[in-house]
Amino acid sequence: MRKYLYFTTIVLIALGLWQCARRGTPTGGPKDETPPELLLATPPSGTTNFVGKKIRLRFDEFVVTKDLRKQLIISPPMNNFPTILPNSASKWLEIRITDTLQANTTYVLNFGNSIQDYNENNPYRDFKYVFSTGQTIDTLWYEGDVADAFEPTTDNFVTVMLYPYNEQYNDSIVYKQKPLYVTNTLDSLNSFAFEYLKEGKYKLIALKDKDNNYLFNPKSDKIGFLEAPISVHDLKGQSQGVYPKLRLFKEVLPYKASRPWQAATNRISLGYEGATHSLTVKPIGVGDDFKYVVAKDPKKDTLNIWYSPKQKDSLVIAVAHQQKVDTFRVRLRESKDIKPDSLRIEKLFSADLPMNKDFGFKSNIPLAKVDASKIKITQGKDSLAKKIDFKGELSADKLIYYLKFDKKNGERFNIQLLPKAMVDFFGHSNDSLKVAISTKPLEELSVLKLAIKGEGVALQFPIILQLTDSKGKEVKETYRFEKPQDLYILQYITPAKYQLRLIEDRNDNGKWDTGNFLKHLQPERVWFLGKEMELRANWEIEENWLLKD
Repeated sequence: MRKYLYFTTIVLIALGLWQCARRGTPTGGPKDETPPELLLATPPSGTTNFVGKKIRLRFDEFVVTKDLRKQLIISPPMNNFPTILPNSASKWLEIRITDTLQANTTYVLNFGNSIQDYNENNPYRDFKYVFSTGQTIDTLWYEGDVADAFEPTTDNFVTVMLYPYNEQYNDSIVYKQKPLYVTNTLDSLNSFAFEYLKEGKYKLIALKDKDNNYLFNPKSDKIGFLEAPISVHDLKGQSQGVYPKLRLFKEVLPYKASRPWQAATNRISLGYEGATHSLTVKPIGVGDDFKYVVAKDPKKDTLNIWYSPKQKDSLVIAVAHQQKVDTFRVRLRESKDIKPDSLRIEKLFSADLPMNKDFGFKSNIPLAKVDASKIKITQGKDSLAKKIDFKGELSADKLIYYLKFDKKNGERFNIQLLPKAMVDFFGHSNDSLKVAISTKPLEELSVLKLAIKGEGVALQFPIILQLTDSKGKEVKETYRFEKPQDLYILQYITPAKYQLRLIEDRNDNGKWDTGNFLKHLQPERVWFLGKEMELRANWEIEENWLLKD
């Protein structure tokens, strides 16, 4: 009993002291923002004639590592990523090198912000450990910038690489051999800096390297490059002078067709990747009464082939691109899941009709014939309705029929599609369709007037001006100018917040074109205004835009 009372008393006293301790524990105080400090490196950074396999780093407090695979950049790259121990908090870090080091080479281990204190994650910023397997440490440097060629923001963790530019260099090296030197923009900068370089000429290349293997994979990676080699030499304390900007772009992949499949009773679909400007598709081994039509799917990289009459067992498709011809046999089958296409006619605009665009009807099957006499456009109500003349135009893929007519702001139009106005490839025709659509009044729209000047920029025409969403992803409005203007006037803009993109349309094809590394082709130049604009209803805004290279 005495033991029980004694034990109970001890527990109660302990609980009371704990409560007192809780009440007395300070809850405020300054947050620890001091990064860890390196006390000792064994061997020291800057060691020459390095022959070891281990490096030990001692810090003044417990540290952990974070995102080592992203943050730790080793130049020249090692085939085997070193082992970094321990995996838990410690005052020591040990780097175990498992690769065979190159002779007479300066190595840089740039830890970025991967080493952090254990309690508050304060990073030991931009720590570099340097050693040489030769008698000297190389000391030259080179700097520059990276920017996305088309987007307003640039990817983080962009790899920048140097290849020796000598008689052994050729452009295919980026696909199969790691560079001599690498650096990285890490997670917050668009600039890069090489340090500890040897004097010489180099090919400068940037990669958004998805596989983290320092090899260019066009299917997944963006690339940027300088056409001419750079020269790295002793600047003797002087400025580098010119700081190059590498523009990252995604190449159009080489053409490749996938195996076609039966998508509907009388339709074959063919997926592809890459450019298709010279692609032809033709069924072979068919009868004289066989007809077909081909059109690209508007939403994906797929070609659709509608055909008639219905075939029994299979259909052979020849797909030709430049000098290459692929032949595919598509097995045709009867199934409840494979149904015939039914004609579906829809209006091109679901909301208001933009002043700078034409109204149209879109079809899911190519149109064979349109009877314009069965299309009526009127303005006004009932007996006061006025007939509006129009000019019809069928798109090249025969999937859209445009109605071109004069219009003003704040007008309402009634458009009637009478039965059998449109007949598709199979002879199906439309039912009656009525559409009411309006143009917005001027007081509900905005006008933007731009004065565009170049600082060291000789702008080539034509140019394309695009109003995009605030992230630069979705294009809302497009304007094209064939020659320089004192003021570039963008009218009929729906009020919203926008980014502004300028495209230099060098090949005059009405769109932005990317680059190609092997063809030494840079992407078309693009500029962003650099700020978000809020355009309001019934406002006319003037903006001065100074383009910089």
